Amino acid sequence: MLLPALGWAQQGPAAKPAIQPTPPKGQRVELLPGTQELIGGTFNGVEIRKLIGNVSFKQGDTFMYCDSAYQYTDRNSIEAFSNVRIVQNDTLTITGDRATYDGDARTARMTGNVVMRDPRMTLTTPVLDYDLNRKLAVYSGGGHLTDPENTLDSRLGYYNTDTKVFSFRRDVRVQTKDYLITGDTLQYNTVSKVVYFFGPTRIKGARGTLYAENGNYNSRTRVSNFERNAKIETPEYLLGGDKLFYDEAREYGLATGRVSMVSKKDNLTIRGDVGRYWRGQGRAKLYGNAVMRNIADRDTLFLAADTLVSVESKVPNKPGGIIYAYPKVRIFRADLQGRCDSLTYNRADSVIYLNTQPVLWSEQNQLTADSMELRMRRQKIDQMRLYANSFIVGQDTLLNFNQVRGRNMVGYFQAGKLKKVDVLGNAESLYYALEGDTTLTGLNKAVSATMTLRFSPDSKLQTISFLTNPDASFIPPHELKEEDRQLKGFVWRAAERPTRATTMGKHFAPPAKPKAKSKAKPKTTKSRTTKAKPKAKPATPPKKPAAPAAKLAPAARR
Repeated sequence: MLLPALGWAQQGPAAKPAIQPTPPKGQRVELLPGTQELIGGTFNGVEIRKLIGNVSFKQGDTFMYCDSAYQYTDRNSIEAFSNVRIVQNDTLTITGDRATYDGDARTARMTGNVVMRDPRMTLTTPVLDYDLNRKLAVYSGGGHLTDPENTLDSRLGYYNTDTKVFSFRRDVRVQTKDYLITGDTLQYNTVSKVVYFFGPTRIKGARGTLYAENGNYNSRTRVSNFERNAKIETPEYLLGGDKLFYDEAREYGLATGRVSMVSKKDNLTIRGDVGRYWRGQGRAKLYGNAVMRNIADRDTLFLAADTLVSVESKVPNKPGGIIYAYPKVRIFRADLQGRCDSLTYNRADSVIYLNTQPVLWSEQNQLTADSMELRMRRQKIDQMRLYANSFIVGQDTLLNFNQVRGRNMVGYFQAGKLKKVDVLGNAESLYYALEGDTTLTGLNKAVSATMTLRFSPDSKLQTISFLTNPDASFIPPHELKEEDRQLKGFVWRAAERPTRATTMGKHFAPPAKPKAKSKAKPKTTKSRTTKAKPKAKPATPPKKPAAPAAKLAPAARR
């Protein structure tokens, strides 16, 4: 039923049928009894009947009433004046100041204060063309439609009185009980109360705005199905995707294809393949290559996982909320990278909890434990807490692995750099002693209840202090054995370290730069008169300078 109306919305007013050599004759328009005065005659060579007072006509199921009229008997047409009214099937009524009616083509043009009514709606417009065969009404000078639930305005419109579908174009405005809909091309089914749109459209309500470039909205159920650049915007969030379903009654939205959710208050963006939004719960879930980006003080934190869940804060006047990430979590920031299976980010307290095999990298240092906490201060890392089976590994200039393990650890940062680590309980250390960063002089091994590690500004291990019950030993290089080089639980996981590109994924990847077109080399023209003489070769080629001695890489110097 919608296909004919869709065609009119896209093609504009219906084209007039081609003129035939002998046009078919329609049913004769019949003058009904009751006319007060009838004057017949020929005017300018045309036979006309002038009808005055209580004039009425009939053709099939269509009736016309007016105060006066001209009836052209030779071409089966009528001009009606004053209080004109056309009634079809006892359900459709059109009124206006003046009308012309073609009985053969069964078309009418009504002008002046035109009103069309059927049991479902009322349309007002200055001029209306109505095809009684196709049951199609067209206006092009602006129209206003009202029904018990909505009002609609547009510059151009079509109404199929059979399918009860309106098609609107240009400056379209629909006012429902809850929303104001504006667009360029819309359709409206007066039976189902569904609005269909085929261009940039906005649905604005008291609690937010919906935007899309294709889709439909059911004004009764308040359910929307949007396509192409679909967005839901609220004072707190902006949720968008290639396709968007939103149920206003349930306050539930589903977005698919390049989904993006932006938290306006704290400059946080989450993107993924599929997104679900429960507005009443203040909860959003994105999955399928999900990535979060949080920008603060020129530092950008990327957090990627299979699934990201955002829960808004329930505390009044307290911004923030909680982000849950799981599984296969990856973290990237310029000064810190990490992995774990699940993560909780409390934005209100600026604390990140890493669970199930977490590992973090800070410069040349790798940190592992059963679980971890990252505490932020002014959008920068302030503290790192490692719980159970804590382990730190750092690589020196000779690619040796300095190692520290213990029960728990607390790391302190300064200006985003690891400054100090306190090892609390069952502390063990393995530290290579170097001379001038080039020569191994031995291996320090120590056991203590607690230790303190201090790092240089470039995050290299500088000193280890043994605070409680230390037991230390020094092993010279010639006595080193393989079992001396590693503490229990040592695993070097550098290959797992996330990069910026792998963490951002496809949703935050920068657009590909177009390939530069290669410039055509200019053609050289050969002179016909003179030829360049070849240069004389020297009798003996000059000797090449001797190559400088190659420097040994640090690995080779070992």
